[in-house]
Amino acid sequence: MAQQLSFDLPAKTALGRDDFFVAPSNAMAVALLDPGFSWPSGKLVLTGPAGSGKTHLAHVWAKASGARILQVEDLTEAMVPALAAGPVVVEDVPLIARDTAAQKALFHLHNLVLANGHAMMMTGRAAPNLWGLSLPDLQSRVQAATHAELQPPDDALLAVVLAKLFNDRQITPKPDVIPYLVAHMDRSFAAAARIVEQLDRLSLAEKRTLSRPLAVRLMSQEPGINAPETIAGSKS
Repeated sequence: MAQQLSFDLPAKTALGRDDFFVAPSNAMAVALLDPGFSWPSGKLVLTGPAGSGKTHLAHVWAKASGARILQVEDLTEAMVPALAAGPVVVEDVPLIARDTAAQKALFHLHNLVLANGHAMMMTGRAAPNLWGLSLPDLQSRVQAATHAELQPPDDALLAVVLAKLFNDRQITPKPDVIPYLVAHMDRSFAAAARIVEQLDRLSLAEKRTLSRPLAVRLMSQEPGINAPETIAGSKS
């Protein structure tokens, strides 16, 4: 049997619309991001756990709408007029919950974008009422936005996420690896990203094919994971 070669290639995240798998846990959010849908308030808050696809969907919407994307921590007051000339995406807004200057800049950006007739998207992990922004006027405006929530994945979505993460790293696991991982891993996007990264490193370090026995060994070492099989007793 030919040996699969492993190369330490940089992960390249695919962020196109065709790369995003629609499932019950994210269908509502995807529908709200359709280019033909107009948000009643002119603004949308997109939330979900780490790795759930917020950045991916933000890029999809930005490409369709011509919006600019920036991390909230990069925003300054001086940037507001130029950014407000078109639609905009501001990511990870809760990170400035205790930064008054950054919140004031976002507040002015919010008002000017909407006054200019453009749309605005903001992202964060928790529901907007839990963002805890210390500027009351900004917090109230965030909570007035249309809210789309990305839910934790079901089995089908988790399998697709794992496949995409492996593909981003330009590696192809054996066919029985993903079903095994889905059955044994924590039900979260963050766990999927961590496991794929660790399996990639392990297969590179040992110059081995990314196989089920390798996955079994990793999962047996993961805290909180019930993986009773051993490499010797695992099915091929």
